[in-house]
Amino acid sequence: MEIFKYMEKYDYEQLIMCQDKESGLKAIIAIHDTTLGPALGGCRMWTYASEEEAIEDALRLARGMTYKNAAAGLNLGGGKTVIIGDPFKDKNEEMFRALGRFIQGLNGRYITAEDVGTTVTDMDMIHEETNYVTGISPAFGSSGNPSPVTAYGVYLGMKAAAKEAFGEESLEGKKIAVQGLGNVAYTLCEYLHNDGAKLIVTDINQKAIDRVVENFGATAVAPDEIYKQDVDIFAPCALGAIINDETIPQLKAKVIAGSANNQLQESRHGQILHEQGILYAPDYVINAGGVINVADELYGYNRDRAMKRVETIYDSLTKIFAISKEEDIPTYAAANRLAEQRIARVAKSRSQFLKDEKNVLNGR
Repeated sequence: MEIFKYMEKYDYEQLIMCQDKESGLKAIIAIHDTTLGPALGGCRMWTYASEEEAIEDALRLARGMTYKNAAAGLNLGGGKTVIIGDPFKDKNEEMFRALGRFIQGLNGRYITAEDVGTTVTDMDMIHEETNYVTGISPAFGSSGNPSPVTAYGVYLGMKAAAKEAFGEESLEGKKIAVQGLGNVAYTLCEYLHNDGAKLIVTDINQKAIDRVVENFGATAVAPDEIYKQDVDIFAPCALGAIINDETIPQLKAKVIAGSANNQLQESRHGQILHEQGILYAPDYVINAGGVINVADELYGYNRDRAMKRVETIYDSLTKIFAISKEEDIPTYAAANRLAEQRIARVAKSRSQFLKDEKNVLNGR
């Protein structure tokens, strides 16, 4: 991987390699764009096969956060941290405190939060060394675990997609396949079950499957069988790049709406979905509930205010679907356009401000 070439292609600002021998910390912080404000993005811990894979994931996720924050109307840019390691075996307090010191050293350019493989407790340990962290324990005046709010946003987004695809937002009686049953997906399944949806689920963790089957009457299938299920909606809630050349031919769902990041392996897969009449709810729009929630902490957390903003996910997707239909472009392209236009407007206004400031300093 030619790192500078990759960064130049997508205009990344910064890539930071963080190492602490005593704690075993090996982490990468990627900052994509700070036009709208400080970069905000979660801290992921995963058993990456190689350092290159970890770097690429950090870069992809950071860019996704730029678009997510812009589309959500937040005054924040995009960044991400990934830690190389097993979240079930390799964690220790010193690791997260060391990471907190690295984040503190960025002096506010990057703000972290919980993500796959990390918890509120981990964020509390980072908070021991820096204030540039969100999603910490409510005891600190924070919002706590963002997963339930992310799930609520996905649920609302799924209803918006159902209205577009089926003519009504009700999910009662709809067959919904859920891939991945982590914290977000579990809460999503609860919403769907309460609405009367029929759930078909899978996960690599049998305990997670058993919990959803027992509590929500779901039907379980093997991980590689989830794509071919005869369902109305497919909800990817695990890792990314699962909409690809191999899986698209298997899909029977009319809607794809889930919480996973970077669901399209490549942009062209979004075009293929569009051509096949499969409605795709762009991942960084539908799963923005968590980041909207933790971002509210930066203003002094108010749950009612945060939840009202999460509810705008429904309207954002409705607008994206309308643009897609009117202009006959994929939904991911419609979402990208809205995010890029907002960033460009702010960049232009900042550019004019800096120009005026320079003229004042030069006595013009």
